Amino acid sequence: MDLFEKMLQNMGPLGSYKDVAEGYFMFPKLEGEISNRMNFQGEEHIVWSINNYLGLANLPEVREADTQAMARWGAAYPMGARMMSGNTDLHEQLESDLAQLVEKETAVLLNYGYQGIMSAIDAMVNRHDVILYDNECHACIMDAIRIHLGKSLAFKHNDIEDFEKQLKRAKKIQSTNSNSGLLVISEGVFGMKGDQGKLKEIVDFKKQFNFRLMVDDAHGFGVLGPRGSGAGTEQGIQNEIDVYFATFAKSMASIGAFIAGKKEIMDFFKYNMRSQIFAKSLPMPFVEGALFRLRLLRDNDALRMQLWKVVNALQNGLKAAGFEIGNTNSCVTPVYLNGTVEEAMALVKDLRENYKLFCSMVVYPVVPKGVIILRLIPTAVHTLEDVQISLNAFSAVAEKLRLGHYKSISSE
Repeated sequence: MDLFEKMLQNMGPLGSYKDVAEGYFMFPKLEGEISNRMNFQGEEHIVWSINNYLGLANLPEVREADTQAMARWGAAYPMGARMMSGNTDLHEQLESDLAQLVEKETAVLLNYGYQGIMSAIDAMVNRHDVILYDNECHACIMDAIRIHLGKSLAFKHNDIEDFEKQLKRAKKIQSTNSNSGLLVISEGVFGMKGDQGKLKEIVDFKKQFNFRLMVDDAHGFGVLGPRGSGAGTEQGIQNEIDVYFATFAKSMASIGAFIAGKKEIMDFFKYNMRSQIFAKSLPMPFVEGALFRLRLLRDNDALRMQLWKVVNALQNGLKAAGFEIGNTNSCVTPVYLNGTVEEAMALVKDLRENYKLFCSMVVYPVVPKGVIILRLIPTAVHTLEDVQISLNAFSAVAEKLRLGHYKSISSE
């Protein structure tokens, strides 16, 4: 069978909606200045779908720092991979500052979050090793597990009883090979549901089961813990995290990522991570921009205080209005509703067209059939007025959903 013919016969669960969704529900275009309100299809909307927790994306001083860095260095410098010809003092300074903030000996700068954590996991384990991971880890972790040649086991999301059960299974697998190590992977904050990983409970098993812990803290870095040092410091167990990972794409509103831990382990990554050894170094404007953003993130508690003021107002308001927001204890705010994919599309269209509210929907196959999640990402640039307008809109569309209004629309 022709490969392309086979691909086109099965566009996948998301691709199957491309004819009705592209350009609106999928691949929409938000235009204008990055902020709490942006233009969608020519009209201003309150936007709850931008990963810009601290509002750094469009701060005048951040824009100026980026502009100056581009003028000073251009987009190309340094040329080559860091190992060969692409290292600079500023790359090393950024690593040092990151490590200090997250209370680790050393950090290694990564070009991208997604490929970076995949490459880090790939470097850590071989076919003899076992990976044990939370079954709601991010797709980048799942992809790393897919290319792992050894055994992998999942434990039910934040279920410590099942975690212990799977640890015992992992130990049995390890018992057949003296060269087998065990890597446990969880997240600081789970980006869909907003609940923090149960890191404190996980580390209680380290001595008994002799595993190493990796934590993806993309949504915790910058917003949790003292000075934004992350979920590990928030839970008081940062020293028990062996490999700490975070990205610049969320609280720092930029490109890049890093891992941090003991120096000898970070040295191993420097010399064994294929995504860094064989890729061009992170360009200097991003490095200098990250240094500037990191100082704001670390030293300006006012940004975090404003963010959490918005988060608390939004989440408390949703709960008071009777909405189910799950177990979130982070900025990520999911709103759970019941309905079909078609009803979800009609509801979101109503929010955008009639209430000028832009948020992302999550439906099957990401969540079970019949479940709709409207995922809200509060930021420090949102206002309490934005919150109140959104609460009113959500109450209105939830009532329409309950009455079957969107079912009749989706059947037309």
